[in-house]
Order: sequence, then C-alpha cells, then structure tokens
Amino acid sequence: MRALTWQGKQKVSVETVPDPKIQQPDDIIIEVTTTGLCGSDLHLYDPLGPFLHPGDVLGHEPMGRVVERGSAVTNLQDGDRVVIPFQIACGSCFMCTRGLQTQCEVTQVREFGMGAALFGFTDLYGAVPGGQAEFLRVPHGNYGPIKVEDGPSDERFVYLSDVAPTAWQGVEYSGVKAGETLVIVGLGPIGEMAARIALLRDVRVIGVDLVPERLARSKSLGVETIDLTAGDTVAAILEKTAGRGADAVMDAVGMEAHGSGVAEAAQKVVGLLPKALSRPLMIHASTDRLAALDLAFKAVRRGGTVSITGVYAGAQDPISMQMIFDKQLTLRMGQANVKRWVDDILPLAYDDADPLGLESFATHHLTLDEAPQAYEMFQKKQDGAIKVLFKP
Repeated sequence: MRALTWQGKQKVSVETVPDPKIQQPDDIIIEVTTTGLCGSDLHLYDPLGPFLHPGDVLGHEPMGRVVERGSAVTNLQDGDRVVIPFQIACGSCFMCTRGLQTQCEVTQVREFGMGAALFGFTDLYGAVPGGQAEFLRVPHGNYGPIKVEDGPSDERFVYLSDVAPTAWQGVEYSGVKAGETLVIVGLGPIGEMAARIALLRDVRVIGVDLVPERLARSKSLGVETIDLTAGDTVAAILEKTAGRGADAVMDAVGMEAHGSGVAEAAQKVVGLLPKALSRPLMIHASTDRLAALDLAFKAVRRGGTVSITGVYAGAQDPISMQMIFDKQLTLRMGQANVKRWVDDILPLAYDDADPLGLESFATHHLTLDEAPQAYEMFQKKQDGAIKVLFKP
C-alpha cells in the first residue's frame, strides 16, 4: 500500500509499504477513505524526531470502511463505515470505564511511562503505524471504531477522530457557561473548532492568533479576535473583560508556541544530536516553548480555569507557580478521551443544519501523494491552510 512516512527532520515522503495484517483476534483492517493532517503531526515533523524511525507511517485522524476482521470481532461487519479515534483503548479497564481512554491500562506505553498508545505517534506512544495511508490495522475493533451511517459526506464524521472531541473536551474542561468569556489562544483547527462549540453554547469567545487568515475566519464566526502581533495581548484582553480577565482560557497551541526563542533554540540543538543522546535529554531535561501557556495564566481572571489542549512534552518546564497559586487557578489538561464525548458530538454531525460547519471546515482537500507539500505548507502557515484532509 501507499503511505506517508517519516524520513527525517522536516522530511516526509509517500512510499510503498507492506499492507497491514490481522495480528490479534479483535483487530480490524480498514480501507482509509479520508484522513486528516493534525497540528500534532507537526511535532513529529520537527521536535519529536528522536523518537521516530525512517519509514514510520504517520497520521491519527482516519476514517474508512472495514475490509477485514479478526475472529473475535462481533460489533462490525465488512463494509461498515467507521471513524477511528486517535488513541487505542480497550474499553473495559479501570481507566476506560471512567472515561479516561487516553490512560487505557491495556495499551499504556509503560516503557516510557506514557498513557495509551496512539496511532502514528512515535515510540513514546507505542510506535503504532498511522492512518495517512491506504489501509490501517485497528486494534480493539469491538470498542474503538465509531460506526457511522452511509450517506453524509466523510467531512461530517472524520473530525470525530480527534479535532471535534479534542475541542469539545477543551471547552468542557474550561467550565465556561453561557454568558461567560472564554479566551482561546491559537485559532488553528482545534482552537477554531472549540470556538464554534463555545459559540453554540452562547459563550463569549475571544480568540488570539497571529495568522491573518485564521483571525479573519474566526471573526466571521462571531469570535472577537486579537492579533498577537498588534501589541500587548494581555492588556487587550483585560480591556475587553472590565480589567478582570477571562473566566477561562484555553491554550490550543502547545509546545511550539511563537515567542519562546530560548526553548526553540534548545529544541533544535537537541534534535541534531544522535538518538542515544537526544532521547534521554528529551525524556528528562526537555523544555517546551511556553509563551502561549504564560499568556493563558496572565489573561485568566483570579479563580478562573486554564484548559490545556495544546500538546506539551517538556520534562523541566519552568512555569510560574507563584502566579498560579496566587490567582487560585484551576488547570485541566490532557489528550482528548474521544469515546467519552462521541455521544454528545454525533447528533451535531448528523444534524442537517450542520451547526458546527463540518462540511466546510477543511480548507484543503488533497491526495495522499500531495502530503509532503501539505506538511510544509501547514507548518509554514501558507496558502490559508487551517485544516487539510487527504483522500488516499
């Protein structure tokens, strides 16, 4: 089959790789019909290279049709249309039964002390081949796949793999109610989807970004936008909130925030080292670019909540505990527990009115062969790229 593979720092290519095969009785194989390019994929494109190997298949936002099933799969039939959550979970362990599928005790990557295995996301998360490919093996086929009806376009459902549940959890974790103010730092796919969800709940949304196309698109939805490059962003938020700050702030940027020069330089130096040196440094001494998180702490009101959906991987991140403690802040964070939120989101996907604007959410629809150019375009924020979907 053809698949998008990691070949080195900022280098990916579409190659012919072996077709996936059933390995466990509850595995399924799907033929991928649509798969997304995620902001988290850019972490693999650059800073997390020490945990990848040339030929690793990337991608964790797929959907498609079942073409093969293991002998123990009873919930699906060949031909069923399914969306695949980005994490791999069993559905029956202590964590899964508490709605914490990203902490699944069956698929936890204990070698590195990490949570549930993820599709297409480095040794740290199980080194499971990803979904930017023609076919995908899906473990725990009786639990993970989300079966959806035939008829509506893939665009109505593919975001259930990651974008919609991640944004939904981010808004849920923020605790904002109708009439309250939520600041979203970063208006990429997750930030914009979170804005759509919050607006649907009659929450006032202030969005911060530095990409003109992202600011313009969110503004057209009803978001009050602030250009990060236009001046003192915290002062602008305080002015919009009677000097108090937002009831909650959602960080939808994460470890590669702009404006974190020292950490960025350190990441680049570590990335150039041999794996025998870079891996221990990243596990025990790494730091993230924290400009977005620092902005969130400063922009939220006292007693407010900071909801973190942007991915962080630093082991020695310096954050201001003085500020967090003094402001009496609540922090909630983590990878999205997809299956926990599916029942809330599916009715919106099926709604003919398309209240989340799923049909038109993607800015680019490309072939898998165009994926290498798409990675570069998305990283450099070119051509108005906000959400890219591939059709293998």
